Amino acid sequence: MKAEIRKIVTYEEEVLIEGYREVSEPWRLFAVAAVITNPWAGRYVEDLKPEIHAYGPELGALLTDKIIKLVGSGDAIEAYGKSAVVGLDGEIEHASGLIHTLRFGNHFREAVEAKSYLSFSNTRGPANAPIMVPLMDKNDAGRRSHYLTIQFSIADAPRGDEVVIVLGGATGGRPHHRIGDRYQDLKELGHDVDNPAAV
Repeated sequence: MKAEIRKIVTYEEEVLIEGYREVSEPWRLFAVAAVITNPWAGRYVEDLKPEIHAYGPELGALLTDKIIKLVGSGDAIEAYGKSAVVGLDGEIEHASGLIHTLRFGNHFREAVEAKSYLSFSNTRGPANAPIMVPLMDKNDAGRRSHYLTIQFSIADAPRGDEVVIVLGGATGGRPHHRIGDRYQDLKELGHDVDNPAAV
């Protein structure tokens, strides 16, 4: 069982000026999307696992390979995330199912040697719907400079019976970052900075 892929779309952005000020080096953001036929469109299916287990590894490997080639190397990626947009004949569960599996995400995570989980969004929409890919630091979930969102759209996708599956990445955090990190707030509020997950 293989995913029926109608097309692959790549997105690249290079920021040279942010906030009326030049950046010290170009800030690069990337995304790669696969537009696939939704195998469950237009009907209720109780067991989604067969398609998830079949499509997850295939799409994870394909998109990871393409985004690494687009960026140049896994080391160059500091922030990363994933997203899915299901067409109007599908459920949010379909978008979620295809990206919320280690069979999909671990390809990207391992390729960039990440420790953090992949931030994500899963939405439903028509063709040209906004595709939002939230990013976070691949190794430090509290590093606010790397809380980012890539936004783009595909004019003819998703069709009603399709899903758009996306991986995104950035070579750094926001230029001129100056709002501090989560750990500063924790320390100021008297919390255990060494165990931020407990708060």
